[in-house]
Amino acid sequence: MAIRRKAFASWKGTLKGGAGRFSAGGLSGAFDFHSRFEDGEGTNPEELLGAALASCFSMALSSNLEKAGAEPELVETEAEVVLDRLSDGWTIVKVILSTKVRASGIDYESLRKLAEETKRTCPIGKALMAIPVIELKVVKG
Repeated sequence: MAIRRKAFASWKGTLKGGAGRFSAGGLSGAFDFHSRFEDGEGTNPEELLGAALASCFSMALSSNLEKAGAEPELVETEAEVVLDRLSDGWTIVKVILSTKVRASGIDYESLRKLAEETKRTCPIGKALMAIPVIELKVVKG
């Protein structure tokens, strides 16, 4: 059975002078040109995409650790989304996933391989396969 999730966004005004709002589940916030292309207050679509990937990856890795016989205690993941202006426009060119895992019953090399598999197989990761580089850094702690 398919599960449907919804998010909503609106934008009022011009690109540089306007402002937007989004909502998704219990999360809502503001975004504008300055929060996306400069260092302004608020969030932006790239941060939301990063949060989605980091959340999905952390949950999936915890599940995969358990399936592999390890006992996950904590999976913390940061996703850095790199947006660059290319000749054909703004493009997400890279995502850097940095994950720190505290789990017993697994060595670092097995953890690293499991994390690489999880990067390719978690639902949000699969949806983002068009991004040229999704780099993964794994720390066992």
